[in-house]
Amino acid sequence: MTIFALIGTAWSSIGGNRLRTGLTLLGIIIGVAAVIALMSIGRGAQEEITSRIESLGSNLLYVRPLDGELTLDDALALVDPVFTPSIVRVAPEVSTGGSVTYRSTETFAQVAGVTPEFADVRNFEVASGEFISAAHVENRRNVAVLGSQTSEDLFDGRDPVGVDIAIAGIRFTVIGVLESKGGTAFGNEDSRVLVPLTTAFYRLGGQRTAAGAITVSLINVQADGERIEEAQQEAETVLRLRHEITDTDDFIVDTQQSVIDALSETTGTLTVFLGAVAGISLVVGGIGIMNIMLVSVTERTREIGIRKALGAKRRDILAQFVTEAVLLSLGGGLLGVGAGVVASRVLDGFSLAGSELTTVFSGDIAGLALVVSAGIGLFFGIYPAARAARLHPIEALRHE
Repeated sequence: MTIFALIGTAWSSIGGNRLRTGLTLLGIIIGVAAVIALMSIGRGAQEEITSRIESLGSNLLYVRPLDGELTLDDALALVDPVFTPSIVRVAPEVSTGGSVTYRSTETFAQVAGVTPEFADVRNFEVASGEFISAAHVENRRNVAVLGSQTSEDLFDGRDPVGVDIAIAGIRFTVIGVLESKGGTAFGNEDSRVLVPLTTAFYRLGGQRTAAGAITVSLINVQADGERIEEAQQEAETVLRLRHEITDTDDFIVDTQQSVIDALSETTGTLTVFLGAVAGISLVVGGIGIMNIMLVSVTERTREIGIRKALGAKRRDILAQFVTEAVLLSLGGGLLGVGAGVVASRVLDGFSLAGSELTTVFSGDIAGLALVVSAGIGLFFGIYPAARAARLHPIEALRHE
């Protein structure tokens, strides 16, 4: 029997009971649509995180303490035309957290002490007011720049520039509000409050080393152009010399790309997990195909006997029922792809728990879903097909 004859016979058999066929297809349709929709959400999250990290600035390095401490002097030592010619700017941070209040309104925010270079290194734009200046840092002024979300939480859309707020019970004057950046690997940038680094240290509970140096939580480093690897090596060399390290580093220098790669690996794993969870419904759909094929074999036992009596071979019967199962799964898969594409488009921009979903559909997701659905149809269709092929023609003809 030719492939076209097999497909024609299978199509006729499938169309004989449209309601049953439709219900069987429904399981595959739901499974494929769920796989595509959830994997599109995972891909969207991956691209959203990458774009947000890249929006922090270009050519960035992040120096963090590992088993030791980083100091303000370490940060200043990284800007040296002789030892670190590939480094353009550094922006140390002193991080803390606490309640921020305006009158009776209170919110929790990440408070960071920064220098004027922070805005350029991390690519922050001021929506209103001004950023922290060198004079603010030198004079330890009680001024603050609010992230867009913190400003919204406290002032509900009103311009807060010039208004006094309280951070950990200490009065600060708002001098600016930042443009929105959203969540990144470093938390929600919009829920930040930035104050002068010296103010954060002396008035919000900064720490010193045993030698009396000011400790910092993070040093943001901006490389010169594309000289990221050179800047990383120079920063590591300077810090090893300053910390007198001969064995294991007590700090870590991450590049922006390494952060993106690490998060991409994590979100990639999450995407696969979401696809696997949705794939369970495909397995359920496959079980439905097996069930309907077993029913079909029972109903068509006499037909199988007649075909065998007329010369049909075992492989012909096997091929016919396998073809029917694969056609069912592929048909459901194609319809599921259409439903999945529609679902991913509908979910794009959908607000969930205060954040908008981003979905990214690609052909490889659809191809994978189709291959899996066809494989499931083949897998769950083999047993009913083999059972049909094993029927003895005389016993089959006696079946009522």
